[in-house]
Amino acid sequence: QIELDLILLFFIRDLGTSLSHLCVLWMACCGLSDLDGISSCSSLKELYIAYNNISELSQLTWLDHLEVLDLEGNNIEDIDQMQYLRLCCKLSHLTVEGNLICLKPNAESAEEPGYNYRAEVKKLVPHLKYLDKMPASQT
Repeated sequence: QIELDLILLFFIRDLGTSLSHLCVLWMACCGLSDLDGISSCSSLKELYIAYNNISELSQLTWLDHLEVLDLEGNNIEDIDQMQYLRLCCKLSHLTVEGNLICLKPNAESAEEPGYNYRAEVKKLVPHLKYLDKMPASQT
């Protein structure tokens, strides 16, 4: 387990490529702007990247073992980014609160009174068990 809280780290690839056996990675509040290089951490089961500047999730599709993902307080503005998490077939615990997608489906949309981000995330990632620390079935 590596904890990198409060260290400014702009790119995951700055960590190097020797982390293929790493199972848990904490990178909260690191100024992280993208996930390029995360595929070198192919054994990750838990990834905590809260309070960064992440907006694009396609690099997570390479994490076949990922079970827990904390994306709280990032810059995810498009609900369609959640579709990449469908390919993380073991993902059971996801945190997305504090992202724009909790208020509206994308940056161009006006806030819609009937919009329910929990239901939308569950549609895109049907195998989730917990979303924002509550059973994903509670929409």
